[in-house]
Amino acid sequence: MARDGEGQPSAVQSVDRAVSVLESLARQGEAGVTELADELGVHKSTAFRLLGALENRGLVAQTRDRGKYRLGAGMLRLAGAAARRLDIVREGVSLCHELAAEIGETVNIAVLDDDAAVNVAQGHGTAAVTSRNWIGRRTPLHATSSGKVLLAHAPAPVRDRILAAGHLEGFTEHTVTSPAALRPLLDEAVEQGYAVAVEELETGLNAVAAPVRSYDGTVIGALSVSGPVYRLGEDALPAAAKRAVTAADELSRRMGYAD
Repeated sequence: MARDGEGQPSAVQSVDRAVSVLESLARQGEAGVTELADELGVHKSTAFRLLGALENRGLVAQTRDRGKYRLGAGMLRLAGAAARRLDIVREGVSLCHELAAEIGETVNIAVLDDDAAVNVAQGHGTAAVTSRNWIGRRTPLHATSSGKVLLAHAPAPVRDRILAAGHLEGFTEHTVTSPAALRPLLDEAVEQGYAVAVEELETGLNAVAAPVRSYDGTVIGALSVSGPVYRLGEDALPAAAKRAVTAADELSRRMGYAD
């Protein structure tokens, strides 16, 4: 990789400069190529290339006279996603602990992160054998209850990309690895309001999850209850699902959703 005069990779320097452009536009409101080049201490062609890359991503946009640039709608999308993630953690962490203490099992909140579910909040029940930390762990969408909920309500391009795969990764003998077999399970998750995973990610671990909605009804997360099969067997899943749905509905209300 090419390096600049201080020994840093030039790609890192480009990222740093692009961030500086965004910060400058946030501070000034709008600016021209020459102004930004002078502020960054780079040639106008370099500033123009940076702006072009940011514009392609929707992070900056040209003003009507095309002489200056401002922050683009893509920044709002990123800011909104970050805000929702922070909000769901802030509002959900206490609920996780309350529900976990009440039912004795592990409660997690997960959000969609590209092609995976990532856990952002967790509560451990008194019956949990171990206090396993799932925070920050990325889990497959097709093999977890939270993942199925998120995938069932995901934007069409994300869902289609997962279902277009010829074969999904298997983690246990119970993992659904056929997209054709997964599709009706996603439809069922939408219809009944929750999804289940029976030893699909790990042998001996069952889980149920329900959707968490934003103020506009968009599904922004999934609240799950998980536990060992000897406590959370298939006969106990419907009751656990009911508790998960109630808790997810409460979290949705805290996020501003009114059914």
